[in-house]
Amino acid sequence: MDWNKLASGMLKAELKRRNISYEQLVTLLNTIDVHETHASILNKMSRGAFQFAFFLQCASAIGITNLRLDDLAPTIPDAKSR
Repeated sequence: MDWNKLASGMLKAELKRRNISYEQLVTLLNTIDVHETHASILNKMSRGAFQFAFFLQCASAIGITNLRLDDLAPTIPDAKSR
């Protein structure tokens, strides 16, 4: 399981679902006093690895109010038997 790829995929999916570009994300992050550049976001997303704090900052900036981790169960081996 590539957890970094999963995390970046989740964030990319939320951005796409909300029709938010990386440039718009920069602006939204600035409104919550998080200072990133378009290049730094592009680098993090293409690298597919970033800190969980960045994920939470993005989630807050784009208005995610509920994150269901049980939606990941099908991708985690033996998750349903735990």
